[in-house]
Amino acid sequence: MIKFGTSGWRGIIADDFTFDNVKIVSQAIADYVKKMEDGRWKMEEQKSLPTSHFPLPSVIVGYDTRFHSENFAKISSQVLAANGIKVFLTKRDCPTPVISYEILRRKIAGGLNFTASHNPPEYNGLKFSPSWGGPALPETTKAIEGRCEELMGRGTRDEIKEMSWEEGKRKKLIEEIEPEKTYIKRIKELVDIDAIKKSRLKILVDVLYGTGRGYLDKILIDSGCKIKVLHNWRDVLFGGNPPEPAEKNLGELLQILKKEKFQLGLATDGDADRFGIMDSDGTFITPNETIALLLDHLVKTRKWKGVVARSVMTTHLVDAVAKKYNVEVRETPVGFKYIGEVMTKEKMIIGGEESGGLTIMGHIPEKDGILACLLAAEMVAICKKPVREILKQIYREVGTILSERLNFRLPAEKMNSIKQKLEQNPPPAIASIRVKNINKTDGYKFLLDDGSWVGLRLSGTEPVVRLYVEADSRKKMNALIVASQNFLKA
Repeated sequence: MIKFGTSGWRGIIADDFTFDNVKIVSQAIADYVKKMEDGRWKMEEQKSLPTSHFPLPSVIVGYDTRFHSENFAKISSQVLAANGIKVFLTKRDCPTPVISYEILRRKIAGGLNFTASHNPPEYNGLKFSPSWGGPALPETTKAIEGRCEELMGRGTRDEIKEMSWEEGKRKKLIEEIEPEKTYIKRIKELVDIDAIKKSRLKILVDVLYGTGRGYLDKILIDSGCKIKVLHNWRDVLFGGNPPEPAEKNLGELLQILKKEKFQLGLATDGDADRFGIMDSDGTFITPNETIALLLDHLVKTRKWKGVVARSVMTTHLVDAVAKKYNVEVRETPVGFKYIGEVMTKEKMIIGGEESGGLTIMGHIPEKDGILACLLAAEMVAICKKPVREILKQIYREVGTILSERLNFRLPAEKMNSIKQKLEQNPPPAIASIRVKNINKTDGYKFLLDDGSWVGLRLSGTEPVVRLYVEADSRKKMNALIVASQNFLKA
């Protein structure tokens, strides 16, 4: 069965992610787009859209640097074109935020990007974004999944339309485009490029063999920075690691940054929607810290008014900074689509999640790792000090809040027993600190008497438990981690 997770459909290449299945999903999306065009599906995502954004029968299709991504995109374009949908196909691999921006700029029905984002190289995937530019909400993905099930259950593929590449081009139903210039122009409007130019920062960039090359590095070069770029070529195996800009995957960045005395290290993932930030001394600045830092920076420099949105397992350091400026916080389930949804309804200064995604006011309702990296560079340029010093200043103002996330792979039967225990017999205290409240927005978030919290999320697709812990000291956080591990083992 074809299932969409928090950020699209993913599978193992040549196992469940096959050309046949890509055709099925593309036909299902084509059916969705046509029904939406006819106005027969009143989707939740359309409620906040102005009439002028009513989608045209057109989509943009992009792809990342993974094995066969360009061919999956090509065959998908042929199915969409055969259904009478105009396809704008990117000429080269393309970041997910660029797809999102192009949907809004062209006011079209949606976009498809063939990418498995930060997942290991054996995976590929498909992200679908409807006309509002953000990741598809559950109502949309359920409709697409249902149509996929129908197509797979008929025992025939007669309902899957397909035309040749040549016919699609001849009928002008398939048009190849280069969206780099318009996206880069917009990013330069959102970031204080002049401040970066004046600082002449020395920055090390790691695009992790992904789609960020030619975007993040180009903008920094245009901004007068002295830069060095790592892994800016296609390697479908991503050097043997997942293209995730997490500390454990940035060893080469760390080594070169310290040896050659760069002021900042910046990284993006496979489809450039996630970010990684490393300070001049090699300190990895977590996404949790980055979101809080940039909230503080944006309010100070832009004087913006509005709300901040964060997912339920994202740090309360964001809340502390928001309180300092009398900014309201919107807590969402896990998945950037929910943050994007907030953005369509309210003025949102910044929205982010602890897994490494953020966006800001005036931009797209989708994660943008390129923008996040550039805003970090802007912050360092304006503050004229390392990121760790800016963070220390925030701690002095709002209090120290530390956080950590750990993943535990457990047998399936153990996962079931943990789920039952959480529902029927949740702990009244963790590390001798009383549980004041349990937030079940997405998983189990135990809010403790002293302001600390522990979160547990059980993956629905693999036998993994994610543990989130937050406290005001490393000692207390370690005690909460040990107590939580004991709870999981019992």
